[in-house]
Amino acid sequence: MKALLLEGKGKVSEMKVGNIQKPHPAKGEILVKIKATALNPVDYKTGNGGNPSWTYPHVLGLDSAGVVEEVGEEVTTVKVGDRVVYHSDLSKKGGFAQYGVTTAHTVSLIPQGVSFEDAAAIPCAGYTAYQALFHKMNASKGQTILIHAGAGGVGGFAIQLAKNAGLTVLTTASSANHEFVKSLGADYVIDYRKEDFVKKVLELTDGIGVDLVLDTVGRDNADESVKALAFNGQIAFIAGPPNVNDAISFVHPLSFHQVALGSVHQSNNVKEQRKLAEMGNRMLLLLQENRLNALVEKVISLEEVPAALDELATRRVKGKIVAVIDK
Repeated sequence: MKALLLEGKGKVSEMKVGNIQKPHPAKGEILVKIKATALNPVDYKTGNGGNPSWTYPHVLGLDSAGVVEEVGEEVTTVKVGDRVVYHSDLSKKGGFAQYGVTTAHTVSLIPQGVSFEDAAAIPCAGYTAYQALFHKMNASKGQTILIHAGAGGVGGFAIQLAKNAGLTVLTTASSANHEFVKSLGADYVIDYRKEDFVKKVLELTDGIGVDLVLDTVGRDNADESVKALAFNGQIAFIAGPPNVNDAISFVHPLSFHQVALGSVHQSNNVKEQRKLAEMGNRMLLLLQENRLNALVEKVISLEEVPAALDELATRRVKGKIVAVIDK
């Protein structure tokens, strides 16, 4: 089968389309003819850093949508011909290929009217945002939330999910993306290049701070974000934790939540793995009801993926980039 081949650690920019053996599903797995696969920062990060479980040539790509072509033993939840989307196991070959194998209990059925490209854009970024807001911080109507990097994938989905749930949304973004994040539902936008976001948050909340923070930037940013939290506030982080020991105070109690979506595949915890499918089902329904924007800004070919990953590595990409594998 045709696939975009990573020939070794650190060779993401050099990937080229070649041929490898078509996979087959084992017990509990399905074979998917892939139609579209989304690009994510984890692709270039792991591609350049390597993974001890990989053999080369490796195939990157975690978020894929396509049509079920074959089912393994004991699979009863999906059938041949179903349109599905899934977040795959990082330790195995991914979705920048004509075919992919994944576990049947982690896939979501794509509803009528939702394209493969839009569906593929959701898992990594969308499920991360969903897990942070609702599984970790139990976000609810009436709360305030600061979402960092609102123009990115995780931030963009988080803004929409929070707004749909009735929260007041503050976000950080460059001035060029202010109108974009407002179109997603942000109530207040802070230009992180020109403004002190902690000072601005306290100003907008009458000195109280926000109930929730979703940090997608890194440790230093998470450390600063703690200062913007209200009494009993919560922070969820995906790119490095704040200094928890320094932040703990009995006068101003806080809660800290680590979000690491993909590691669930190695957990052997089927109950937690099934949550991938549950989150997908809920977000796809929002997409079908036009209550969610899939954030697809660019659709490319498989051959264009290496250059697009280089672009993604600049951290200046708005929304999502999706590669069409099979038209």
